[in-house]
Amino acid sequence: MKPIKNHEPLRVDDRPSRRDFIKNSSMIMAGSAVTGSLAAPNRVHAGAGDTLRLGLIGCGQRGTSATVHALNECNSLGIRVSLVAMADIFADRIHASLRGIKGGIMKNSDTSPCGTVDVPAECQFAGFDGYQRLLDMDLDLVVLASPPAFRPEYFKAAVAAGVHVFLEKPVAVDPVGTRSVLATGEQARQQGLSVAVGLPKRHEARYLAAVERLHDGDIGDILFARAYWNGTGRRIGDRSSKQSEMEFQLRNWQYFHWLSGDFIVEQHVQNLDVVNWIKDKHPVSCQGQGGRHGNAGMQGGDIFDHHMVEYTYGDGSTLLSQCRHIPGCWPSVSEHAHGTQGTANLASAAIYDRTGERLWKFGPGGGRGHQQQMRTFLQSIMGGDYLHEVSQGALSTLTAIMGRMATYSGCMIRWDDVLHSDLNLFPTSLTLDTTPPISPNEKGVYPTATPGVTIV
Repeated sequence: MKPIKNHEPLRVDDRPSRRDFIKNSSMIMAGSAVTGSLAAPNRVHAGAGDTLRLGLIGCGQRGTSATVHALNECNSLGIRVSLVAMADIFADRIHASLRGIKGGIMKNSDTSPCGTVDVPAECQFAGFDGYQRLLDMDLDLVVLASPPAFRPEYFKAAVAAGVHVFLEKPVAVDPVGTRSVLATGEQARQQGLSVAVGLPKRHEARYLAAVERLHDGDIGDILFARAYWNGTGRRIGDRSSKQSEMEFQLRNWQYFHWLSGDFIVEQHVQNLDVVNWIKDKHPVSCQGQGGRHGNAGMQGGDIFDHHMVEYTYGDGSTLLSQCRHIPGCWPSVSEHAHGTQGTANLASAAIYDRTGERLWKFGPGGGRGHQQQMRTFLQSIMGGDYLHEVSQGALSTLTAIMGRMATYSGCMIRWDDVLHSDLNLFPTSLTLDTTPPISPNEKGVYPTATPGVTIV
């Protein structure tokens, strides 16, 4: 953390869109180093009757679930997918994930599995180099669900290996990592690789229908939006006397911002993405506040447990963003839009006029976005109509990072400051004996950001 440096107030004089973001990002990518040749071998043009060979990198809850979704889609799509390799820093997580995947696969009426699991011990790769050993195999696609800090490097390696990638959100935890993902995403596009980014709301029928109505002007011009990720959070794991500090943090990565980005980035990015989607823009500035109420002390890591951010878009509209991990408080995971002619609740897919009378509702169903997104991803591979979701994932990741920078520093943060920032949270070397970027004091308490003092 560096001494604070404030910013001048933003002049709202432009209207950046997704197109502008991609254009600006392309200029940055031109100066970014991208490993691997654009002519890297592409082994992924599977034909009818072929089996897609799948690898899983990052064997936590999300990686396990995404792999089950892939294997469960085989029957509906008439394709075959086989999980043949798994990688994680910790061997015990590979074993637990493998059990979970085998238990999660649905069965056909003839008792044959939808997808197959064939991961012998020699294809279970533990350690910091496990992802690279997995990618040395003959694979068609990977699910990349490692802790967010690792995703830029793992994504780069996967594209260099010539495989399709299901990349979990957020795509990175800092601007340097996000720019790396953008550069790799462009390489994937040129190689004809499909890349899905784990923002499943964009694949839910109810969200698609509601956003289409907003784009058609059902509530007029959108002047204000609200987004929430308010819940109780999760309990940090117990510390073993045999664990190094690095192992403890890696096993509890959600509680350390160098690994997760803080939960405003790791979780709330989904809600921020919805608002960017309905606006078809990213914010140009933000300011906010946050802190720690229930996460004080060693057991809370170094992240905040509440953030409140006011984002401003180039057209002068605003987004009030709130995320909180405090038990006993009002819970909500939702997005809301307020326009000149009415309002919309995106989470319930309903639209109201200015008096509050409901004008439209999607009705029951229309969810299961994770499953639908995996279906679309696999269809794109088999059909050759490849997905390119990196730019939207990077846009919303940077939006969340900008919010964290505002709450940690207490400053007004501008989009261009974030896009061009040299902030890189990842350590230069990484082993289980390496001292992490942040360490507890003699009382076991981790230092945290101090608004008004910290700059990020």
